[in-house]
Amino acid sequence: MRFRSLAAAVAGALLLPVAMVATSASASPRDAFAERIGRQALPAGDGWAAFGAGTTGGAAATPENVVVVDDRAELIAAVAGDTPAIVYVRGTIRGNVDDSGAPLSCEQVADPAYSLDAFLAAYDPAVWGRVAPSGPLEEARARSAANQSARIRVNVGSNKTIVGLRGATLNGVFLRLDGVSNVIIRNLTHEDTRDCFPVWSPTDGGTGNWNAAYDNIWIRNSRHVWVDHNTFTDADNPDSAQPLYFGRPYQVHDGQVDITNGSNYVTVSYNRFTNHDKTMLIGSTNTPGVDVGALKVTLHHNEFDGSVQRAPRVRFGQVDVYNNLYRVPVADPYEYGWGVGVQSAIYAENNYVAFGPGVAPDAFVYDWGGTALTEKGTWARVGRALPRPVSLLAAYNATHDPDIAGDAGWVPTLRAGPVLPAPAVPLVVEILAGAGRLPL
Repeated sequence: MRFRSLAAAVAGALLLPVAMVATSASASPRDAFAERIGRQALPAGDGWAAFGAGTTGGAAATPENVVVVDDRAELIAAVAGDTPAIVYVRGTIRGNVDDSGAPLSCEQVADPAYSLDAFLAAYDPAVWGRVAPSGPLEEARARSAANQSARIRVNVGSNKTIVGLRGATLNGVFLRLDGVSNVIIRNLTHEDTRDCFPVWSPTDGGTGNWNAAYDNIWIRNSRHVWVDHNTFTDADNPDSAQPLYFGRPYQVHDGQVDITNGSNYVTVSYNRFTNHDKTMLIGSTNTPGVDVGALKVTLHHNEFDGSVQRAPRVRFGQVDVYNNLYRVPVADPYEYGWGVGVQSAIYAENNYVAFGPGVAPDAFVYDWGGTALTEKGTWARVGRALPRPVSLLAAYNATHDPDIAGDAGWVPTLRAGPVLPAPAVPLVVEILAGAGRLPL
């Protein structure tokens, strides 16, 4: 009976997506599957984004507001405003281009008064000291950053569904949801949203840090958002390949999906997050404000492969983290998975973690000023050993003080079907998560 229950749970998780996979080689909004997915609302009960009226995106779009976009200008126009729209992305859309679509290098968007060599010479802590850069060269860096932001930022309005057709990619595109509601983003590969002009913050940490400004998706002061079946990657420009300046990695990427500034009712499902440093931040600052009572987020059936940190890091929010697959291949530069921040309430159930040889399980949880984490049903494999049930919270508490308590004070009620046993998670997530799994 127990085996049959497991099989039924796996079959239930696979049935709808697998049944939809066989389709024609070319997809357009006139295809039945593309039309169906474009108008699909978040299923009832599927995480926090299903709360209340739920999340429908552009499902109510009239025919004239169902469009296919092929370039940056078309994408910007299609997702603007609050009129319901279904926007199909075709091919690769690049953000770092001029108005004619020609590629722009970092040097081409830089202010004439800026150069990285000059910046490094002027603000070397051995010369400038441990204070924030100021003066004409820092002002030129800020102007350069504004030039790039004007190219790569795409402001997404309310009541939008953005769907990638087969193979669709956003390269160097920063999707910004700010003060909007009812948005769905599905089936896209998000590549290398790099910051050409990161900020040097000499007092960030013990030795300072470079901080990038752009996320693949930034959900800010927004409500009812569903991010589903996407792949996030730094492609051929990984964080691990960045040089060291002032003794710190030159950080050109920020989050892959960040959820901040009082955002609420968000579901992040069936995505792949690959080989990235700061993967997902939920919460703005440690100071109580608009985040208090907000940041209700569900993460389920996602793969975090090679995330260095923030998978997720949480402040204030009630965050449901279940049936996710984590791959932690190496100990260096790995930092942590679940970041327990100020007044956070993470409820983690039936997740699966594959640790590479030499990666200590007690590193998976990190205390960022929080006090409690609910963890149930975690399984882990270390190296080539057999997977087994573990408590990553207990592993953390055994080697750290003070302890993090084991009750975050709430129990999720919005779940997409039965929660799978953790040993089934790798099978389901590997088959279903990421872009290209939907019939487009």
